[in-house]
Amino acid sequence: MRRFKRIELTMILLSGLWLMGCGPTSKKEQPLNVLMISIDDLNDWVGVLGTYPNVKTPNIDRLANEGILFTNAHCQAPICGPSRASLLSGLRPSTTGIYGQIKDQNLRKGSTLMESVLFLPEYFKNNGYKTIGVGKIFHNHAPEGNFEVSGGRIAGFGPRPEKRIKWNKEGTSTDWGAYPQEDSLMSDYNYAQWTKKQLEQKHDRPFFMAVGFIRPHVPWHAPKKWFDLYNPDKITLPSYLPNDFDDLPEISKKVAYKAMMPTTDWAIESGEWKNIIHAYLACVSFVDFQVGIVLDALQNSIYKNNTIVVLWSDHGYELGEKGSFGKQTLWSESTRVPLIFKLPGGKEKMKIHQAVELLDIYPTLLDLTGLDANPANEGETLAPLFTKPNNLSAVAITTYGKNNHSMVNNHYRYILYEDGSEELYDLQIDPGERNNLSQSLALDPVKKSMAIHLPRINAEWKTESNHTINEYFLKTSKQSKKKRK
Repeated sequence: MRRFKRIELTMILLSGLWLMGCGPTSKKEQPLNVLMISIDDLNDWVGVLGTYPNVKTPNIDRLANEGILFTNAHCQAPICGPSRASLLSGLRPSTTGIYGQIKDQNLRKGSTLMESVLFLPEYFKNNGYKTIGVGKIFHNHAPEGNFEVSGGRIAGFGPRPEKRIKWNKEGTSTDWGAYPQEDSLMSDYNYAQWTKKQLEQKHDRPFFMAVGFIRPHVPWHAPKKWFDLYNPDKITLPSYLPNDFDDLPEISKKVAYKAMMPTTDWAIESGEWKNIIHAYLACVSFVDFQVGIVLDALQNSIYKNNTIVVLWSDHGYELGEKGSFGKQTLWSESTRVPLIFKLPGGKEKMKIHQAVELLDIYPTLLDLTGLDANPANEGETLAPLFTKPNNLSAVAITTYGKNNHSMVNNHYRYILYEDGSEELYDLQIDPGERNNLSQSLALDPVKKSMAIHLPRINAEWKTESNHTINEYFLKTSKQSKKKRK
């Protein structure tokens, strides 16, 4: 079981700082700040994770090389709204019923449970912290009252050209190509500059500061100079097997279907696959540069020695490996995410290979800053892992829709669907999750050992959490609501 005994800040953080060559700091004399950096739709194509060759992310890599990199971190939902709601509430989607997209103002609507939730920024605010935020933190920006100082969010995912460059299907912002001409026209540039100014200011209290970057969320638009970082002739295409779905249950195929998105077969036939990859890489490098602006601002500020940095992405992204482009599945391309912590003064890198969850960020930050644990949190503090060996049998859970769960540790991924259908992959010999072993009787003990981690609560769909979601789940959520009536 992935359960940890809480260890006080004076034991965990100070011992970690000593190990990294930093002197102890009394939290009473110098309270720790938090700088949280979230990135939208960034999969594991980050240099330090070694998943994709030649991707250029020098600033995220720098943060990892000065901090603690989790190489096997997973989101709790493979889509923006429920993933962020889970991370920031400290509750699983299966507990809240937030399985689909949801607007910030609807997070608490019609739910006694959610009315009692203290979101992560609120918890810090209630404990004397100044809360500061800009960009996409929750699904939009943030529910009212979470940030005392807010830079807001520029609406949409633009800027966009008057006419789409490549893709014009309704229901998605998907498109790709070099646009606009200057970084200053991009939302993320403005978020980085706004955060830089906040770090240059004198704050009279410890702060919880959050910046939420948009790219590489679609449309895959960025100025041409970011495309020029990559030689099109040297871009590697991901592995793709046209018959990959032959051993999958029908529900798996329905969940994976994304009608508005390009298929891999289309991308091959049209010659656009390499262009899509090129555009995604350009957007990744663009947002990495914005991350660098924020990290440099922190390094040049008076807060550099007493600020915890945490960087995460809300979910992964499929780029043709499983027949399509997008998220919203329970395979590694959609669930695996970058997760990095940097402790104040840390100058030595550490890699932790245990399976962990974004759900763990909330309790970890409370632990590291010395705040009392929130008993409502369903995640666990990761702080003990900073000084203790990995538990390679630990399980991370991703949920998509009621009663559909993926469980992953360092050896296997086991997926159990609402109709009892299964998938099982041996990640050590099949990291691409191509060979479904769920019918192997010899592996039944593996499935049973992982199934004990399944959530005990599988809440009904929250009424407000369904806009812009997979067609299969739109139908499912509507049926669920009719039953409740």
